[in-house]
Order: sequence, then structure tokens, then C-alpha cells
Amino acid sequence: MTRIGIALFDGAEELDWAGPWEVLAAWAQQWPDDGVEVFTLSQRDGEITCAKGLRVLPDRTWAEAGKLDVLVYPGGRGTRRELKDEAVLEWLRGMQGDGALMTSVCTGALVYAAAGFLRTAAGVSAGIDMALHLVARLHSKERAREVRRYIQYDPEPPV
Repeated sequence: MTRIGIALFDGAEELDWAGPWEVLAAWAQQWPDDGVEVFTLSQRDGEITCAKGLRVLPDRTWAEAGKLDVLVYPGGRGTRRELKDEAVLEWLRGMQGDGALMTSVCTGALVYAAAGFLRTAAGVSAGIDMALHLVARLHSKERAREVRRYIQYDPEPPV
């Protein structure tokens, strides 16, 4: 089982986490034999208010999540607080130390930089591209193409 956690925190940019979630959850649901589990997680139980006001309930807390194979860390206004929070930085270092593939979107990279490591994706819709890269890396390019078609994502700009 490949376990993928998508971090949530107050002020997280909605598309930064929802774009990768869409890709990775589509993969997990449409191809269950691939053995992928995708869930959201946050430091504490309870409602998260994202950057534009969307309120969500994470699936698990850090304590409940267990060992992850992949962590997706979004950007957003909330990263300004996250990159100064030693508990967050220590948790991230622990995830990396346990061997999780650390991925981020937009200003989530700043939090990874504050934790002392950095290898990341760019902003907003690049999180979708990054998640498709994960599917290719963890399974195959063909599966990534199948997921891209399933979610009807066409990376060519329409305008």
C-alpha cells in the first residue's frame, strides 16, 4: 500500500491541496489494485479554514496518520505561520527522516526550506502536474496519462 498524505492547515490555498488531491484520489479510486491510499491530515482534529474561506475537516491528525510514503504540502497565507512553528518543522523533519517523499506546492516550499530541505513543485495548477508526476513515478507514465484523462485535465491553456 502506498500511503499519501495531503497536509491541511489554516490558510492553506484551496487549489494547492485540492488539485493534487483530485489527481491522487482519482488514481486510488479508479485503479484500486494499484494499492494507493490518499487522505488529508492536520496537526489537530477539527475544522480547517483555507485561504479563501473554504472550511474542511481533515481525515486524520498527525498522530493518527502513521507512516507516509508521500507527503503533499500546500502553500497559502498560512505558510507564513507554519514556517515559524517549530512543531511543524520537527514533524516535517520526522516525515523526511522516515523516508516519505516530500512534495509541496507554491509557498509550501518555503516551509520545507525552513525545515532544512527543499525539492518541490511551483504554484497552484503546478500541483496537479506534480501529482501526475507522482503517479508516473510511483506506478507508470501510462497510469498517469489514464488519470489525467479521467480527471479531464488538459495542460494546454485554452486561451
